[in-house]
Amino acid sequence: MLLFGRGNLRKYNKAIRDKIPEIIAQSGKKCNVKILSDEQFLEKLEEKLTEEVLEYRESKSLEELADILEVIDRILKIKGIKKGKLEEIQIMKKDERGGFDKNLFLIDTNEK
Repeated sequence: MLLFGRGNLRKYNKAIRDKIPEIIAQSGKKCNVKILSDEQFLEKLEEKLTEEVLEYRESKSLEELADILEVIDRILKIKGIKKGKLEEIQIMKKDERGGFDKNLFLIDTNEK
């Protein structure tokens, strides 16, 4: 945390949900936000996706899985891809390569 004068300044520099500035204001704090272009925000969302996956790995919570889906939904929207298209690709890959239903773990391979 960086200290400046009487107040505390805490830097985040990350993508946030739409209502976070209101929530911060309701807590009696002030915040600075910037509206990014879709191209700029996409880059920050990709960083956010990594953050959310790491948070899920630590907590194993449904809330973190929901956050991952929320970030994915926004990435799709920015890229102009309908969620149904992603689901089609998911089904195609499952048909071609299988899913993860059998809990298989690859140890190694060997030339014949």
